[in-house]
Amino acid sequence: MIVAIPSPSQGVWHLGPFPLRAYAFAILLGIAAALWMTRRRWVERGGDADTVLEVSFWAVPFGIVGGRIYHVITSPQAYFGAGGHPVRALYIWEGGLGIWGAVAFGAVGAWIGCRRQGVRLAPYADALAPGLLVAQGIGRLGNWFNQELFGGPTSLPWGLRIDDAHLPAGAVSGTLFHPTFLYEMLWNFAAAALLIWIDRRYRLGHGRVFWLYVVMYTTGRLWIELLRIDPANEILGLRLNVWTSIIVGVGALVAFVVVGRRHPGRDTTLLLAPPTAQDDEKTTTDPPADPREAGSASQL
Repeated sequence: MIVAIPSPSQGVWHLGPFPLRAYAFAILLGIAAALWMTRRRWVERGGDADTVLEVSFWAVPFGIVGGRIYHVITSPQAYFGAGGHPVRALYIWEGGLGIWGAVAFGAVGAWIGCRRQGVRLAPYADALAPGLLVAQGIGRLGNWFNQELFGGPTSLPWGLRIDDAHLPAGAVSGTLFHPTFLYEMLWNFAAAALLIWIDRRYRLGHGRVFWLYVVMYTTGRLWIELLRIDPANEILGLRLNVWTSIIVGVGALVAFVVVGRRHPGRDTTLLLAPPTAQDDEKTTTDPPADPREAGSASQL
């Protein structure tokens, strides 16, 4: 008897005229999990919990737009090729978010949010990094519901069963495929747990947790990407995302080492302009300017 992972029978439900898409719910659930984890880690580092929500108002929209832009740029044929429909590039609810664009644009949004809140980006990124991995793992459930981005045929007992309507050209009904959504989800969850342990054990700071997140993610994405059989543009015989994983991963590793040599240990402040010792002394020792304020204070 062959055991297989079944694919969901549907990925869209309708509430009257409104479609409810599993892909969108997976993205939203991942964002919520990342915000919850980041809030806890930011507070542990001495930050204000409300800062996380304020920064997210900038980072999340930037990340979604950036993810879509990367997807459209790297897979233009579906929108601008023969038989393509350019307007569908705006249909983000149908799926198609490139993590590389999401992280790059999301970082810009986070930088804007951090500047507005008066906090430094590097420690915020360190607090965020494990939550990003969890969010990406949860988001892969959307690919499962959409029956997309799976790997090549396999005889492994955990192979993924795909409905005939979603089979790639030339595939035989009943063929099992590598569940790359599951591989990446488990890899991301394990990497998030390892990242949290390393951070607590070695008290990393100055952006090193974030750079280590990039190294861990790209390492997993590299071998998972090599299993996938969905159409993709190639350079020198390798999928574009394989090259991106290699280049980004090596760059992140270099950044992790360089930052570690320049700034060992954890950040001493989260603020862009921390108060000086003179400011603190003035706040605690200066008497009220109005004597009546002193009298009022003594009555409290």
